[in-house]
Amino acid sequence: MNADLTFRSGLKDVIPTLFGYIGVGLAMGIVANTSHLSVLAVLLMSLIVYAGSAQFIIISMLLAGSPISAIVLSTFLINSRMILMSMSLAQYFKQDSLLNNIGIGSLLTDETFALSMNKLNQTDHRLKPNWLHGANLLAYAIWALATVVGCLLGHLITDPNQFGLDFAVVGMFIGLLYLQMITDRSKPIKLQLLVVIFVAITMYFLMRWFPGNIALLLATLLGCGFGMAVSPHD
Repeated sequence: MNADLTFRSGLKDVIPTLFGYIGVGLAMGIVANTSHLSVLAVLLMSLIVYAGSAQFIIISMLLAGSPISAIVLSTFLINSRMILMSMSLAQYFKQDSLLNNIGIGSLLTDETFALSMNKLNQTDHRLKPNWLHGANLLAYAIWALATVVGCLLGHLITDPNQFGLDFAVVGMFIGLLYLQMITDRSKPIKLQLLVVIFVAITMYFLMRWFPGNIALLLATLLGCGFGMAVSPHD
């Protein structure tokens, strides 16, 4: 990764994260196939919903015969963390058009958000729409393709977890966190580790009382507050 902020650079920078999209996308397609969803339904879901965890939940709720209102509400809660991520990135695109901002926000994912945070360390804290459009569009296309392939191959694989596909996204985020910590020289590594440990412990206890996605949102907010409190001030 370098300081280049062109569309082509965005395509190049996002490539390492695509393995996570492929792994989870294949698993989602396989689950959808075993749940008797058609290839067209899987493709449309990936293009319209475009949210891995939410798509798994939607499939299970459809099978359970849940009402549409419950499915919509669950999807919103699962992806509510994207509000925080979009707000964090919005400050870098204040001078850009509304259309650019809508495009960025619509296709932003956990992975491209983390990628953007890493990119800021290389560009003197600058981002450009073309770079993020390149990263977002390639990730979007690969996700849709992976879910469709998974659905087509679903009858060949009865248990996707035996291939470790369920760990693909976890491994990817560990790598992104590591890169973020070693490249961000604005904060001491000990301080970053302290915040990571705080968020992990907070998440552990919150999951005892809240659903996973609500616990994640609360842990993120508390982690931001803790980071501000322990950061040295000029």
